[in-house]
Amino acid sequence: MTPLALFAVLLTLASLFGVVNHRTLRLPNTIGVLIISLLVSMVMLGTDRIVPGYNLRAISRSLLGTVNLPQTLLNGVLSFLLFAAALQVDLGQLWARKLTVLALALLGTLLAVALFGGGMWLLFPVLGQSVPLIWCVVLGAILAPTDPVSVVGMLRRVGLPAPLQAVFAGEALFNDGVGVVIFGVALGIATGDGSTAGGTAIVSLFLLQAVGGGLLGLISGWLTVQVMRLVDDAHLELTISLALATGTFSLANALGMSGPIAVVVAGLTLGSRRGLAAISQTGRKELTAFWSVIDEVLNTLLFLLIGFEVVAIAFHMFHIAAALLAIPLSVIVRAISVFLATLLTRLRGADRGRALVVLTWGGLRGGISVALALGLPPGHERATLLAVCYGVVVFTIVVQGLTIERVARRFYRMER
Repeated sequence: MTPLALFAVLLTLASLFGVVNHRTLRLPNTIGVLIISLLVSMVMLGTDRIVPGYNLRAISRSLLGTVNLPQTLLNGVLSFLLFAAALQVDLGQLWARKLTVLALALLGTLLAVALFGGGMWLLFPVLGQSVPLIWCVVLGAILAPTDPVSVVGMLRRVGLPAPLQAVFAGEALFNDGVGVVIFGVALGIATGDGSTAGGTAIVSLFLLQAVGGGLLGLISGWLTVQVMRLVDDAHLELTISLALATGTFSLANALGMSGPIAVVVAGLTLGSRRGLAAISQTGRKELTAFWSVIDEVLNTLLFLLIGFEVVAIAFHMFHIAAALLAIPLSVIVRAISVFLATLLTRLRGADRGRALVVLTWGGLRGGISVALALGLPPGHERATLLAVCYGVVVFTIVVQGLTIERVARRFYRMER
């Protein structure tokens, strides 16, 4: 199947499921598409058991293998999704709460990795099967960061106060890059790659990826803004924004830096007041409309693929039990890590309690976690980690994603 034919199939399915959702479920489009694709996957798996000759699972796995979600997302689509999300963030509000965002993105992610990894290491033997501690840390790194695609989509529906929205979006945009860096280090240790085992090497790698990526994004964003001042053509400005998103992400990866962090900083720079002032009035309107469409289409396709990925997972009773235990643990760990990470920041006072509740319940995981888990090397632990990851991701998107609006309305009804 050619790439164009594959893209056509995915778009057709996303459109069909979107229409079904609009006419029946009436859920937010991405969540509705995810649920329908999950149901279709379950029907295919059930059909294989009843009528083995059809082997629909093999056909689906072949299609998913062609897509290769880890490669497609982490080294391609992610640049567009993160850039589109960063453009929507109010940089003024984000900068005013930079310490809170930094604490959540860095300290909060580190705490979540340690707490969730340690918790699962203690829980696995209860179920009758031990998993090495380092692989539990890898699992913690996969599930610790909140997913920017899921979170920013959720924020558009909920309508929280602007300061809390900035904290939510900023944390999700930056802890993604931090989580990927921690994942790479932990996976290197787990697989016996000694190049990342030393403390100095780990710190150097983090500084190169996180700080280097941020500086690269800032430089490329600033240069792009200067170029934008030289033109007054909306279509050319769109082309330049595309070059900024793809070029920054690709260059960062080539230099061994964090592509996600670099493209987020580049998007924030272009979406700032000074950045938008360099773009013509028509260009600003078209830029907003274009990247909104890109965000919606790719977001829908991503959730479609997440729903279909269930056919690639070999669920056994142990995996189901582990996922069921991991779900409440992930919520508890999220609450503890948010609480501890924000003790010394501006997230305090009378507003602290309700902000912590909403930040905890709104900590959605998504496609990035699934892509990292699918990219794990073959081995005994892979199936277990993948099943647990998938269970937590689907729960956060479907259950937390559909109820966060009620939680927000309950605690922030005066601001709505």
